[in-house]
Amino acid sequence: MGNCHTVGPNEALVVSGGCCGSDQKTYVVGGWAWAWWFISDIQRITLEIMTLQPKCEDVETAEGVAITVTGVAQVKVMTENELLGYACEQFLGKSVIEIRSVILQTLEGHLRAILGTLTVEQIYQDRDRFATLVREVASPDVGRMGIEILSFTIKDVYDKVEYLSSLGKTQTAAVQRDADIGVAEAERDAGIREAECKREMMDVKFLADTKMADSKRELEMQKASFNQEVNTKKAEAQLAYELQAAKQQQNIRLEEIEIEVVQRKKQITIEEKEVIRTEKELVATVKRPAEAEAYKMQQLAEGRKIKTVLTAQAEADKIRLIGEAEACSIEAVGKAEAEKMRLKAEAYQLYGEAAKTALVLEALPMIASKVAAPLARTSEIVILSGDGSRVTGEVNRLLAELPVSVNALTGVDLTKIPLLQKMMNPQCQTAM
Repeated sequence: MGNCHTVGPNEALVVSGGCCGSDQKTYVVGGWAWAWWFISDIQRITLEIMTLQPKCEDVETAEGVAITVTGVAQVKVMTENELLGYACEQFLGKSVIEIRSVILQTLEGHLRAILGTLTVEQIYQDRDRFATLVREVASPDVGRMGIEILSFTIKDVYDKVEYLSSLGKTQTAAVQRDADIGVAEAERDAGIREAECKREMMDVKFLADTKMADSKRELEMQKASFNQEVNTKKAEAQLAYELQAAKQQQNIRLEEIEIEVVQRKKQITIEEKEVIRTEKELVATVKRPAEAEAYKMQQLAEGRKIKTVLTAQAEADKIRLIGEAEACSIEAVGKAEAEKMRLKAEAYQLYGEAAKTALVLEALPMIASKVAAPLARTSEIVILSGDGSRVTGEVNRLLAELPVSVNALTGVDLTKIPLLQKMMNPQCQTAM
């Protein structure tokens, strides 16, 4: 039994051991491998790029000048099976820091050896050649370790005795001197050339001005000639244009007149049709409705006339019938009243004084009500008298005045009625 192991493209998987004591090694990059339990060993080694900064301090060059050089190298483990096997033999089981340390010491050793064979000027002025030389010398050694140098560059070169700065100053002074000399010679040559150019320019200018004046004179003459011809042609063209325009205007006017005539004829036809249409419209919208309205008004007037006549006749019949009914009623009432009066007269003649007394007695309540009407609104009457005989005298006075009042109202003299004569007798009053 065993396990399946996988690895990414930035690592290499090394499977060692196997069945029957096999010493075969399997290298897997970015894949998988099978490992048996107890008899197989699994190890990994990184394939990522490692950045190294080899530095050699105070190394003497071929001229004996001590300088310090710092470089930058990019290295990695190679993936070919044979070279990967070399790398596994050298570094398997070591950490990345340990691998970097071994490679760094190897590069610094080769860098120090190469510095002793070159001069300062060669190292400082041609850094690319120096870096290439270091890479070419160190590649075989690190290659036997299964390591590939991807790039190597010189980062910095300096010294503590200012040798490099002195070289720079000398070179700078020489360059400055040559530059000043070159500037002076250039200014001299420029002044000479400027003067020559100015003289040539003036000669060319004078020649050009002369030619320009001649050309201008000829141009003006040609322009005058051309203007004369152009004006002549313009005048002829203008006259021809005006003549043609007049002809065209005349033709246009004739066409306009014909168009106006046709329009007038069309307008007359349209107006005639409009008159006919207006007449029909008036007949339809005014005359016919007016006739209908007149007929309607006539019928309404006849209806109202008939209604009024019939209403008047009905009202006359009503008044006549009411009058006849009232006349009959009055006649009947009159006859009844006459009969009543006749019967009363016969009764009065039959009974004599007794009938008159009955009439007076019948009228007395009505007379009393009329006399007492003002007193009906009086809630209480108080007669103030300290003497009882005086109250009796007041009552007698009222009874004495009563016949006079009845005679004035009815024309009946109560003093002639025997009953009332007895009531008004002084003895009866005394007894009372």
